[in-house]
Amino acid sequence: MTSRHAFWGLSRLRAPLSWWREQGASCQDGVLALVLALLAFAPTLSNIGAQIGDLPERPRSVLSIALTLAQTLPLAARRRWPAACLAVVAAAFAAHQALGFATTFGSVGLYVALYSAGAHQVRFRRSTAAAASAGYVALAFVLNRLGSPLGVADYSAFYVTLVAIWLVGRSVRVRRAQEAERRRLAAEVATAAERARIARELHDVVTHHVTAMVVQADAAQFLMTSAPERAGEGLVAVSDTGRRALRELRYLLGVLEATGESAAGESAADEAARAERAPTLGRVTDLVEGARRSGQPVGFSEQGERRPQPVEVELAAYRVVQEALTNAMTYAAGQPTRVSVSHGGKHIEITVITDGSPGSLRAAPVPHGPGPEGGRGLAGLRARVRMLDGQLEAGPRPEGGFEVRATIPIKPVQE
Repeated sequence: MTSRHAFWGLSRLRAPLSWWREQGASCQDGVLALVLALLAFAPTLSNIGAQIGDLPERPRSVLSIALTLAQTLPLAARRRWPAACLAVVAAAFAAHQALGFATTFGSVGLYVALYSAGAHQVRFRRSTAAAASAGYVALAFVLNRLGSPLGVADYSAFYVTLVAIWLVGRSVRVRRAQEAERRRLAAEVATAAERARIARELHDVVTHHVTAMVVQADAAQFLMTSAPERAGEGLVAVSDTGRRALRELRYLLGVLEATGESAAGESAADEAARAERAPTLGRVTDLVEGARRSGQPVGFSEQGERRPQPVEVELAAYRVVQEALTNAMTYAAGQPTRVSVSHGGKHIEITVITDGSPGSLRAAPVPHGPGPEGGRGLAGLRARVRMLDGQLEAGPRPEGGFEVRATIPIKPVQE
């Protein structure tokens, strides 16, 4: 029962706290200044506040009330104009002490103004600190001439207190600046990573399909003179490849758009349509058929039971086959190529082998290159697989040809 009451009590407090956080700085500071001004005249708080000098006490007057208000109401601008706020509040405090008026809770405004200057002053911070210190020395001199019984040690102790409050505000400002810098750097890193990811996706989509279309168009051009009745098949292959490229580009654009507000307003039909266009392991056969229509003899085998995998695993496996077939059509056109996908209990293994005699692949792709930040081709693919804790090996075979082998760990699908 006690815990239930405590829960309801916390729930009731959340609403006003949330409302208070939503208010602007001017509103919050205005409320703070007004509350301090009202508390300054509360009898129970009359002996609480900042006091220095110990001069003979004078009775309250209109001037003392005005000086008390001058120590509190300027705090409404403590974040907008911290130096000006400190100047007004400090001058009012000095006059209040020099005239010997009784201590009020309003003198706490000096502490708040000092903290605000340390925390929110952006420019001329050293000049403000020097001016404040000079003003305090002048006040100590005036109080001493007016007969204050305090000594140098007393004035020094009060000054150290004021400096400590200033330093607390300064530490808050420094910490906020460091946090803002960390957020800025994190945003830059995230932006760079996203740009690299988009570049990899565009490279994979455009390079593969454009390569296939060029090969198919060249074949159709050749058939127009040698076998006109078969030229139409090549043109159909070009058209089909172009449609697949458009489908993958639409998927990529859909992923880019499915962020922020657009993701929140996305309908189930839109999400289903985007999933339908997503490159997955189930669409590897489309890559194989496309390569075959381009004139590349490609064999395909799949072992084990295919199970649903996270999008990043499916996409990485698809891109491995896509990049390997693109390289085969580019560097070993017409050479037999074998694609094998094996579904194990802990990982998916993909092997793409292109036959050829030793040294026949003169311009075989070099798998080494830029790192994850700007990788392209096999180098970028290796980075993609490594991010999934997998491995990718690519290189020429001793007996001739080229082999690409990737091992990608299986991850549970997030519901």
